[in-house]
Amino acid sequence: MELKQYWIIVKRRLLMIALIISVSCLTIGIYSSYFIKPQYEASAKLIVNQYKDSSSLIPSIDVGSINSTIGLIKTYKEILRTPRMMKRVVKQYPDLGVTYGELIGKVSVSSVNETQVMSISVRDDSYEQAAKIANAIAIVFQKSVPELMKVDNVSVLDQADPHEQHGPVAPNPKMNIAVTFMMALMVGVGISFLLDYLDDTVKTEEDIEALLEVPVLTSIPKFEERDATEHSGNATLKTNAGREQNVSFDS
Repeated sequence: MELKQYWIIVKRRLLMIALIISVSCLTIGIYSSYFIKPQYEASAKLIVNQYKDSSSLIPSIDVGSINSTIGLIKTYKEILRTPRMMKRVVKQYPDLGVTYGELIGKVSVSSVNETQVMSISVRDDSYEQAAKIANAIAIVFQKSVPELMKVDNVSVLDQADPHEQHGPVAPNPKMNIAVTFMMALMVGVGISFLLDYLDDTVKTEEDIEALLEVPVLTSIPKFEERDATEHSGNATLKTNAGREQNVSFDS
């Protein structure tokens, strides 16, 4: 099938495609703006120092130790989101009013560009609550590392300020509408091709050319009773039908 034929199929259902896109984008825009509760994100940062005894000092920077520390961060990222760690947070900070299961769903842990810095991010309906949770997890994890790993190499680098004002990070209506637009466009085009595939009727000159593989010389317009009334006084029929240059009609 040639590109022109693809365009003809889409062109036939252009109104339907536009309707699907309009309804989908409008629905998602209203839902994102008025029905999804805004989410705020706060972060606390930890720094993982080089692996060493607390009593010893390394006089210079050891690249090998830094690489091993970066590898250790992967372990810490997994430990941070375990139920055991979250239960400790809930136990030590009961004023947060959340369960350990809810905490696991709110927390994400990442390392900053393969450095020794870890970022604990928390999403919540309130920025203040998100900041308190992020700080609590950072402090509890720092205190738990010596017991779990037999080393004391984690420090709290930065805590979130619960009193700062931040805008919501989700939902993002513009992004949702843009994604919906692309998906609705693909669905609309897909439905157009499906309907065309299931439709065996011949409607246009292009259909005839595609079916019979011969050019169309002319076409006879549909003749209705009112046309006979309008043209009753005319002696000659105009050549306004079919491929004009090829065939003419005379009375």
